[in-house]
Amino acid sequence: MKTILEKNGSSIEYRPVGQFEETRFEKIHNVIFSDSNRASIKVAEEIAALIRKKQKENKNCVLGLATGSSPIRVYEELVRMHKEEGLTFSNVITFNLDEYLPMEKDNRQSYWYFMHEHLFNHIDIPEENIHIPEGTIQGDDVIDYCLAYEKAIKKAGGLDFQLLGIGRTGHVGFNEPGSHYNSGTRVITLDHITRVDAAPAFLGIDNVPRKAITMGIATVRSAKRIVLLGWGENKADIIKKTVEGEISSQVPATYLQEHKNCTFVLDTGAGSQLTRNKTPWLVDESLDWTESLTSKAIVWLCEQTNKSILSLTDKDYNDNGMSGLLATQDSYDLNINMFNRLQRTITGWPGGKPNADDTNRPERAEPAKKRVILFSPHPDDDVISMGGTFDRLIEQGHEVHVVYQTSGNIAVSDADALRYAGIAKRINYSDEAQKLIDDIKAKKESSFDTLEVRKLKGNIRRGESYAATRYLGLPDENVHFLDLPFYETGTIKKNNLSDADIEIMMNIIKEVEPHQIYAAGDLADPHGTHKVCLDAVFEAMRRLKPEPFMKDCWLWLYRGAWHEWDIHEIEMAVPMSPDQVLKKRYAIFCHQSQKDGVMFQGDDAREFWMRAEERNKYTAQKYRALGLSDYAAIEAFVRYEVN
Repeated sequence: MKTILEKNGSSIEYRPVGQFEETRFEKIHNVIFSDSNRASIKVAEEIAALIRKKQKENKNCVLGLATGSSPIRVYEELVRMHKEEGLTFSNVITFNLDEYLPMEKDNRQSYWYFMHEHLFNHIDIPEENIHIPEGTIQGDDVIDYCLAYEKAIKKAGGLDFQLLGIGRTGHVGFNEPGSHYNSGTRVITLDHITRVDAAPAFLGIDNVPRKAITMGIATVRSAKRIVLLGWGENKADIIKKTVEGEISSQVPATYLQEHKNCTFVLDTGAGSQLTRNKTPWLVDESLDWTESLTSKAIVWLCEQTNKSILSLTDKDYNDNGMSGLLATQDSYDLNINMFNRLQRTITGWPGGKPNADDTNRPERAEPAKKRVILFSPHPDDDVISMGGTFDRLIEQGHEVHVVYQTSGNIAVSDADALRYAGIAKRINYSDEAQKLIDDIKAKKESSFDTLEVRKLKGNIRRGESYAATRYLGLPDENVHFLDLPFYETGTIKKNNLSDADIEIMMNIIKEVEPHQIYAAGDLADPHGTHKVCLDAVFEAMRRLKPEPFMKDCWLWLYRGAWHEWDIHEIEMAVPMSPDQVLKKRYAIFCHQSQKDGVMFQGDDAREFWMRAEERNKYTAQKYRALGLSDYAAIEAFVRYEVN
């Protein structure tokens, strides 16, 4: 069966398992796109083509639909096609995968609300053709309701197309580990990891329901066509297990290996752990051994053999699938070139070393004193991700400006807000402080903060930021708060990046005229703000490219609290002494509202300072294991060219 998915400009046909030998490790057909936006558009085009085909045949088109962040762009494109290209949904019948239990329809976290907000309110689908599991079913009615949902799908003719996302537990729908391949629609208890992942949307894990109603594995597998969406590095491990692992109830998505017409549509991050991407030399012996691929392979080989770079032998290369690389150079040359490349990434002068030969240094020697912008998506990413480098730049006399792109107000708990409002009341007994207290106490589950409460929470984050920057010795006039409009919705769901956001970004760059810009390149942020903030940096720099000062402006990307650059990717490694590690820790401690129970924890129970510290120490350990110098900790950066 053909699909309209494309790769490198040409169409791709679905190929059954075992018939795509270039990916012999894989058991599910998958297509990897450079970004999720392009991939989503192609999936929407396939759905639209199916709808139109059914219309010509005078038949209904039965769609199984998913919620969550993965399909949002698909729905946006379908809405655009409806409004601009006349795509009608008059013959479409939909069945959603799941719903939290208990959950009222008008709750902003309900999937009924999600689907209407992102799709149904904007197209011409008949209301009676929409089916979403009911989140208020209770007691003895549950079994009958689930059976009726299954019968409704069969009465409609079965699912022509099922759109899926995938959870980090390997769940599809809410079919958690342990689900049976013959399971139907039913109530299920949510896995802890699933609830952790949902916690940001509910403003804390305590607010996430413990149960849900979901289509079963058998129901999903009955669809004639299945497309699963996977975006981002945080999905890479589970994608690898699903695509390359054995079928197991502990990873329910592996049941899709037996489906006859299933495609996983991935971006580069989600597909990064697949063997053909992570270790392509194990798949293809006729590789083009670029410098980047060679570096990646040698670091991997050191890890496999538990050897340093300079101790690798011809046998090590041959025994681990790298005979093709060894044919291009002998092991001595490969080893010494790689050792030198990594050695040259290490610098104690992130702003460049004055009056030094900078031929092999990461940064330029001139100008000796640089103007630097450090963009921080939230009001603590600066010190969490590059606090040591931040401190070093100040100490070495550069003109450093830290720019907080968003207020970070949604990450302040109501308890912290009440504490500060209470202090304000005790100081001046103001009516305004009492109103803040009343508003916070009156807030219902999943409702918005009032504008005044949001301002209070934003000011809490702002005060903590000043505490950290003052501790590092940065003048207050070099601290900037942009409060980008896309973020200021009062909810986890943000607006799209707008020209207003870009204009604000451009203004601060033009004001400083920097020689260096540091920005968060961590796209694994669980609530997406980092990606939008990075897109804002890229777009602002693109629009400013004609400006004369931009010819001398370099962009360095750091990573956040969730991931670090792989060793072979690092282009600047800034070592820290034990004293600097402690100084960074204390700067992070200034952000008190994000300590001892941070709201957006992700899948890691450690506090941010612990994650950052251990990550920096681990990077230093990796350098040491490869045979390089021994440091207490290292912060890592990659240089990026904005086109």
